[in-house]
Amino acid sequence: MDIKREIQEMVISALGEIPGFEKIPPHLLGQDLIERPNKASEHGDFSSSIPLKIARHLKMNPIDIAEAVANNLPVTYPVSKIRIVPPGFINFFISEHWISNQIDIIRNLGTSFGFQESVQSTSVQIEFVSVNPTGPVHVGHARGAVVGSTLANIFKAVGYKVEKEYYLNDAGTQIDIFNISLLSRYRELFGEKEEMPENSYQGQYMIDLAKEIKTEHGKKFFDLDRNTAETEIGILGLSRMIEGIKEDMKSLGVVYDFWFSEKSLFENGQFETILNLLKEQGYLLKKDDATWFRSSMFGDDEDKVVIRRTGTPTYFATDMAYHYNKFYERNFDRVIDILGADHQGHVRFMKAFTQALKVDQNRIDLLIYQLVTLKRGNELVRASKRTGQFVTLRQLVEEVGKDACRYFFLSKSPGSQMEFDLNLAKEQSDENPVYYIQYAHARIAGILRLASEQGLKFNHGDVNLLNHSSELDLIRKMITFPEILDSIVQTLEPQQLPHYALELAQFFHTFYQQCRVVSNNVDEIEITLARLKLVDAVKITLSRCLILMGMSVPERM
Repeated sequence: MDIKREIQEMVISALGEIPGFEKIPPHLLGQDLIERPNKASEHGDFSSSIPLKIARHLKMNPIDIAEAVANNLPVTYPVSKIRIVPPGFINFFISEHWISNQIDIIRNLGTSFGFQESVQSTSVQIEFVSVNPTGPVHVGHARGAVVGSTLANIFKAVGYKVEKEYYLNDAGTQIDIFNISLLSRYRELFGEKEEMPENSYQGQYMIDLAKEIKTEHGKKFFDLDRNTAETEIGILGLSRMIEGIKEDMKSLGVVYDFWFSEKSLFENGQFETILNLLKEQGYLLKKDDATWFRSSMFGDDEDKVVIRRTGTPTYFATDMAYHYNKFYERNFDRVIDILGADHQGHVRFMKAFTQALKVDQNRIDLLIYQLVTLKRGNELVRASKRTGQFVTLRQLVEEVGKDACRYFFLSKSPGSQMEFDLNLAKEQSDENPVYYIQYAHARIAGILRLASEQGLKFNHGDVNLLNHSSELDLIRKMITFPEILDSIVQTLEPQQLPHYALELAQFFHTFYQQCRVVSNNVDEIEITLARLKLVDAVKITLSRCLILMGMSVPERM
């Protein structure tokens, strides 16, 4: 039962009995109509401040509106009490019997806890990272990888058909430069004096890649003519870089469903298709020997060049073809692009282009994640190729581990800049939220092992015996889990999940301190069995959190 939604419908129905209801703006009757107060024991399990928000529209005192609503509301199970609080709050208290019985529901649902059948037919494509395969994955990209994969996990868990995609920029000028750079590094290993172009890729990784190719292929590419050598060594080098990206992603617990090749847009004619379509609709214009998309017609600050004077396409052009493929070739119901901070200016263009394609704007989301700063305590860690300090994702994972990477990257809103404390991430103490949450799960697993060793079978435990405040607060926290998942799906704010997991662990530790779970006193066997049921439900919920965040679920620590 979605008790929150049920209360919301009851309140809207009660408001409908008040004269002037039609004057209330519809957006005020949406998702935020019913809230969960911070202290359920004092302010109820649910609360509504709608009387305060609509008072001026109805020209009534908020307290009078609250009383009118309350008078039209039936107090039926599981609502046990409705209380009006000045200046106009309506608080709803839920039956403790109903709350404790949610334990059995959670245990029966197991890994389906939070699933919604209503969205099963909806397809969602989430594209993230998509770093040019001309260099290694850096720390900043790791944030996008964690955000994207976690959102994918949550959408899938809730019931959507999800596809995780990596867009490979394997065509264009940057690939030509990569080929030239790699061949030059390779030829240098044979004593050739090579002059590296100013815009070439000069990182140590290119030298290492050239050495790897020399060891395996000898002078194969040295004896070829320059153009052929550039092409062939480039193909080999690019495949090695892509394999490296896949390994880096795997080290972070990220596996993609599909790797989309930019080159395929030209090979299958989709690039020409989108250009012709836009030309027919009058959205392209010739200016200064270049071709422009008239994005200013759709709210962008300026038109964008899609074909340069040289005849080569821009990033905007290939992105148009790519999204035409997403919406009209593969027909995804919803597309989520997760982009780095350097793509901020790309948002308006994409909104403009999809409008030109007559794509419902509710079908596309562009989520920008901000920069990451590494520090050790109070000392900033300078990430630079010159010093070699934590430039790559691989280095970071090796230093602090996958779980810490994923938790901390998730813990802040993607839209805010963040500091990543390397010392804290490695700390094995309650100060480290990763350790704290995983330790809670390991402790629960230990309790259940002890119960098993003692032959305690708790499937028939009576959950109605659970009436201690810490027990009820713990259950209340658990049953908000589906709401958290639904909120993340609606808002694309994955930071809600690590915050929830930490709070759930805190509620469990409080309960554990205040209530003895496994008692050797024969007179306490019934409450022991009931509490074991509770602990088992917490284990299900906490493990769900950890799995969805892509973290390990330890049975022992």
